[in-house]
Amino acid sequence: MSEHYYSKKTEAKSEQRSWPFTLRGNEFTFTTDHAVFSKKEVDYGSRLLIDSFTEPAVTGELLDLGCGYGPIGLALAAAFPERQVQMVDVNERALELARHNALQNSITNVRINESDRFQAIEDRVFAAIVTNPPIRAGKQVVHAMFTEAKSHLIEGGEIWVVIQKKQGAPSAKKKLEEVYGECEVIAKEKGYYILKAKTID
Repeated sequence: MSEHYYSKKTEAKSEQRSWPFTLRGNEFTFTTDHAVFSKKEVDYGSRLLIDSFTEPAVTGELLDLGCGYGPIGLALAAAFPERQVQMVDVNERALELARHNALQNSITNVRINESDRFQAIEDRVFAAIVTNPPIRAGKQVVHAMFTEAKSHLIEGGEIWVVIQKKQGAPSAKKKLEEVYGECEVIAKEKGYYILKAKTID
């Protein structure tokens, strides 16, 4: 079985590197490695999601679903220090890096845990769930994430998704509309769509 950034374990040799990056006006240092998504810089889709995100009206924690080495969750934790941010991923190496990146950027309002989608956080609900979903895992997996997210949002909670048009943004929007009743296109840039759906409040 070939390895992907959404694989639990990796046999790829570790070769960590660190680099600076600015997100929402805050300076970060990220350490990355082989076998994680977008290891050389924060990818454009994640940056657009981070910049587009607005704080939900309802109180509660935020969830970065599929956090990788942490840029989305850590950027939102820095932007909204009064919110607790839960960050989950299935990739063990990515989780180690996310924990390291939280420490080296002095971000304390985060919890970083291993979870295959919602498996390890079945009893948790959130004010907002943000995700740059694992497109290579397939449409069925990505759409299942959208459906599963609904039961993990508090009343009035929101799901925010970044996805490229060529990788299924139209069908993702349709699926979100099917599950949540409506879906708003928050931003469109360079082929990336930021989609937001909300539970009925």
